[in-house]
Amino acid sequence: MLNKIEKIAGSAFYTGYIPFASGTWGSLAATLIYFIPNFENIYVILPLTGLLFLWGLKVGDKFEAVYGKDPSQFTLDEVVGTWISYLFLPKDIYVILAAFILWRALDIIKPSPARNAESLTGGMGIMLDDVISGFYTFIIMHIALFLIN
Repeated sequence: MLNKIEKIAGSAFYTGYIPFASGTWGSLAATLIYFIPNFENIYVILPLTGLLFLWGLKVGDKFEAVYGKDPSQFTLDEVVGTWISYLFLPKDIYVILAAFILWRALDIIKPSPARNAESLTGGMGIMLDDVISGFYTFIIMHIALFLIN
């Protein structure tokens, strides 16, 4: 039911098939891509994040049909959430490390309404909780940086 492209991208380069902490591995893959020179450029990261979100809705449906509700094999949602977390942040290793840790914590804890969004079925439920947690990270990081500076 999943073609090779869907499997590779949906699992963020097969990180979803790592038997432990697949979400963290997917977020790490997203972070490595983020460190490609100029990837943080708003004309690069925003369209890619939006396109992957929309594509993730469709492919998430397929992953859920094959593997069950919110499958660990699907880590494209972590990629999208990670990139949302990093939007407009300084491309500094310590800032990104702090955002990464905060993002993973919020993705695991799933503060409301992220937890509510997770109850949605299919790709929407898979993607939306990570988008919400990504925006929480985005807001907290920008407030923290504002207060520090």
